[in-house]
Amino acid sequence: MDLQTPALTYKDVLLKPKRSPLSSRRQANLESKFTKNIELNVPFVSSNMATVTEHETAIAMAREGGIGVIHQFISPKEQAEQVRKVKRSTSYIIEDPITIESGSTLKQAKDKMYDHDITSLLITEDEKLVGILTSRDYNFESDLSKKVDELMTNREDMIVSEPDTGLEEAKDILTKHRIEKLPLIENNEIQGLVTSKDIEKLEHWPQSNRDEKGKLRVAAAVGVNDAMERTETLLEADVDVLVLDIAHAHSDMMINTLKDIKERFDIDVMVGNIATKEAAEDLIKAGADGLKVGIGPSPVCTTRVVSGAGVPQFSAVKNVADVGQKHGVPVSADGGMKQPGDVAKAIGVGATSIYSGSFFAGTDEAPGRIIFKNGRRYKKYMGSASYENNHKRKERKKEKKIKRRMDIFVEGVSSLVDYKGKIEDVIASLKKGLQSSISYCGGENIKQMQENAEFVRITSSGWQESRSRGQEKRS
Repeated sequence: MDLQTPALTYKDVLLKPKRSPLSSRRQANLESKFTKNIELNVPFVSSNMATVTEHETAIAMAREGGIGVIHQFISPKEQAEQVRKVKRSTSYIIEDPITIESGSTLKQAKDKMYDHDITSLLITEDEKLVGILTSRDYNFESDLSKKVDELMTNREDMIVSEPDTGLEEAKDILTKHRIEKLPLIENNEIQGLVTSKDIEKLEHWPQSNRDEKGKLRVAAAVGVNDAMERTETLLEADVDVLVLDIAHAHSDMMINTLKDIKERFDIDVMVGNIATKEAAEDLIKAGADGLKVGIGPSPVCTTRVVSGAGVPQFSAVKNVADVGQKHGVPVSADGGMKQPGDVAKAIGVGATSIYSGSFFAGTDEAPGRIIFKNGRRYKKYMGSASYENNHKRKERKKEKKIKRRMDIFVEGVSSLVDYKGKIEDVIASLKKGLQSSISYCGGENIKQMQENAEFVRITSSGWQESRSRGQEKRS
């Protein structure tokens, strides 16, 4: 037992400034990795918490260059649908466009469009394209019993193209013919769909995090109890990466589950949460493609208080990152960060990304409604192991109200967090802080920052000196 070397948190250290080659912090490159095969344009990840990441958050995160992890506190089918919404939201080619059979009513068509949040449908007959129904065809039609065949643009009047149509060629066709939808067909069977709206989205977010088909990347969390069923369902929805997530991942149960997933499925798996070198070695040996670090640093986690177990986060990240770097396995620092400077410290000590709920809770895209209290705006933020989150999960599963119990111990709490606006604004602030830190460390990118990073220990007085008067008043 080593009690001579204290374990440190972010408040205990500062990065030592060094000579910078950059003329502006904006020159600092923030590209990094989430797992072995999943890259990030910015190293920011929204956590798999019920009040943080569903499809709207994941879309916003990927558009800004990061990634969102869809939480697992819903059924596998519901989680897979969340993934599909992300993959459909912004892509060059929609590979499996929504269709409806010839002979369907306008009501059936509108219901289907509402379910999938779209405004047009391709019409098929025996799997062959026979027409397209767009908002121009039905906007002023009040008779919902009419057949789509009476309203649609017929196949012979449509502009179509071949499956291998490139982006620039598709743009030229859409512009020349003044159309918004371009079906891609082969032998009159639908192979895909290009829309002008999707191309606009593609060009509006040039730094977005996309797969090889131009779709936004998205992660999803799985637990150990239904890992195989959930993984299979998520893969059918085209998920990019899994986060195998339990509170204490250094366990036989987690290691066996990880091995099973890696043997049965071809997908990167990040594993967490851990805080020690021994855990990192064991999980990498079992097949982990990424490691998630953090035992109890979150403001809505009470693990350290309830169980007395954990490692202060700065030291925990260093423990795991040292092992991860040796084996070429990326590490994500989960929790404990309150300011952009904490992000810089986590990255500087070896993390390749930061994984946060508190930064992204309270945003427009986070699940839940805005709450007004004492003239201020808030959103609810629940810890994954909080009683409220577990209670809601049980109610969803049983589909009925359950009487609340107050005689049980949990490892999380729920609270209100300040309303923060859009995720893009939160990420802009985090980017500025990290780019400044890269400059202060004398680097041009994250790798050079980590190579150059030196930390100095500070006292409580040093921490007080570091803070502004405004921060002191708020504490």
